[in-house]
Amino acid sequence: MIGTLLDRIETPCFVVDKSLLRKNLAVLDSVRKRAGVKILLAQKAFSMYAVYPLLAQVLDGTCASSPDEARLGREEFGKEVTAFAAAYSEQDLRELLGLCNHVIFNSLSQWERFRPLTSAAKNVRFGLRCNPEHSEGTVEIYDPCAPKSRLGIKAEAFLGKCPEGITGLHVHNLCEQNADAFERTLKAFEEKFDFLIPQMQWINFGGGHHITRPDYEVDLLIRLLNDFRSRWHTPEIFLEPGEAVALNTGYLLSTVLDIVHNDMDIAILDTSAEAHMPDVLEMPYRPNIIGAGEAGEKAFTYRLAGHSCLAGDVIGDYSFDRALEPGDKLVFLDMAHYSMVKTNTFNGLRLPSIAVMDSDSCEFTLLRKFTYEDFKSRLS
Repeated sequence: MIGTLLDRIETPCFVVDKSLLRKNLAVLDSVRKRAGVKILLAQKAFSMYAVYPLLAQVLDGTCASSPDEARLGREEFGKEVTAFAAAYSEQDLRELLGLCNHVIFNSLSQWERFRPLTSAAKNVRFGLRCNPEHSEGTVEIYDPCAPKSRLGIKAEAFLGKCPEGITGLHVHNLCEQNADAFERTLKAFEEKFDFLIPQMQWINFGGGHHITRPDYEVDLLIRLLNDFRSRWHTPEIFLEPGEAVALNTGYLLSTVLDIVHNDMDIAILDTSAEAHMPDVLEMPYRPNIIGAGEAGEKAFTYRLAGHSCLAGDVIGDYSFDRALEPGDKLVFLDMAHYSMVKTNTFNGLRLPSIAVMDSDSCEFTLLRKFTYEDFKSRLS
């Protein structure tokens, strides 16, 4: 259906397909039921609140790393809210205590410092983030267990006992990975924190589980979760996928503005890697495009680049069956997660519009078009 919309959508524009979201939700719901776990939406990856009513039909709530994310989850999703941050200011913590069901601390020192606040909080359960000292991440900036990481508490810091008032543990070290990575992580976590696990009412195994990827070993994940509960009799287990919720559900539509030549043909787009998909530069990775191949695979090869003044605003090298011309539309795939949440207005570039479609019913709705005021309102 996305191809039929190209001519009538002003670019750049993010488009999320609710039909594809429903397919992901069906997989996640199966995990919830077969493993008896709760699944929270990691809003850091996907915060498109227009589709929260759809997600809330299956998912148990949201997780947040700031008062604004927590408020969005509470107001728009309307179910459980869990918060974790590397550190809290007193002001932020006070606000979070009024919004959250669970608040997870990153250090024993912050937990002790804020005991007067947490002791007075009603209907909030508290946890600590553990560092299992086991790396699975392939990109260091996304590896919470890298050497000298600021995230999580090592087992030795607990001095063999559980701090008073703590009812749960949080462990997260995965990034776009399969269940075998979780299996190895689980082994490291249990070996290092076996003195704490039996005392816990809940365990949060974080995000990074690529559950809705076609080759993901869902049965292995379910077995690992069920076996863990059998060993430790943990009443509640949480997962916090972000990417898995929105994986392969969204597009970013772009238009070719110009073709220039400098040792190779370069197509300049109205979509910027720096401003509109910064993960392309940060990960880095090369997003797929409908109808495009690797450089040299098809007849015409181009370097695709953004229209900002950053010299490195380059998306990658692609080939096409025919020569590109100004005005041609390109469709980037898998642009729902870690896209809208990370866009910026560098150079005063307009943010891509946001739209939703439903390929089952052929519905299309433009939800938001950004203006000069959106750029100006961020500044003073």
